[in-house]
Amino acid sequence: MSGLLEALAQGAEVFDLAQPLSAQTPSSPNHPGFKMSLMRRHGDSVREDGSSAANEMIVTGGHVGTHVDALAHVSYEGKLYGGVSAEDAQRGGRFSELGVDRIAPMVCRGVLLDVAGLHGAETLPGGYGVTEDDLSAAAEKAGVEVRAGDVALVRTGWAANFGDAEAFLGHETGVPGPTEGAARWLAGRGVRATGAETIAYEQIKPEVGHALLPVHRLLLVEEGVHIIEVMNLASLAAAGIGEFLFVLAPLNIVGGTGSPVRPLAVASA
Repeated sequence: MSGLLEALAQGAEVFDLAQPLSAQTPSSPNHPGFKMSLMRRHGDSVREDGSSAANEMIVTGGHVGTHVDALAHVSYEGKLYGGVSAEDAQRGGRFSELGVDRIAPMVCRGVLLDVAGLHGAETLPGGYGVTEDDLSAAAEKAGVEVRAGDVALVRTGWAANFGDAEAFLGHETGVPGPTEGAARWLAGRGVRATGAETIAYEQIKPEVGHALLPVHRLLLVEEGVHIIEVMNLASLAAAGIGEFLFVLAPLNIVGGTGSPVRPLAVASA
């Protein structure tokens, strides 16, 4: 702990890895989008001393904007991770097991695997499948080793399309993302979580959409690895940082399948 405090005292740079949340935030057709409305405005009610307050109502799906997937999010043949019955766990309108409230806050080593940079591209082509060879080569280029307990972030450059919902969803073009082989490569190294910039942490081929999400099944159901989606990894990549302190805490939503998050990367200045 003293070493960490000394490092912070000497100066550290904090990178915000989240995208903004607004009514314009792209969302999957499988999830309700983000909405916010001022329910009380300044001046609607004024106190005797002349002060007033404003507040809002927020409605959102748990998988909108930058978010983390709980292990309860995906099942296979009726089973969640560890063989838990999905039917039993979801009784009562929330998950009694493997919900997002069971995710411990993450304060751990993070690594950036910049696959777009590896290929000399700002953005990988739509539908590109990130392979285990891509991840291995990106790790070697960054001079990092993916270790047990890490959070591994995979950059495709797709965050550049965030401002255009149609392009970001990429139904016609497809969306770049990890293949099953890449996911197995990460799981085999014992990562606790892995993240990327796209709505679905998958290779999405043109005109296919989110009809099949095999990497979600592999990571969440088979391996127990959390997925973080809709990240912004551009500033981290631009700074050439491959290894950092990663910080993430989901909202304590009892029995939820996902939560908005604002992940941070802390690196030496």
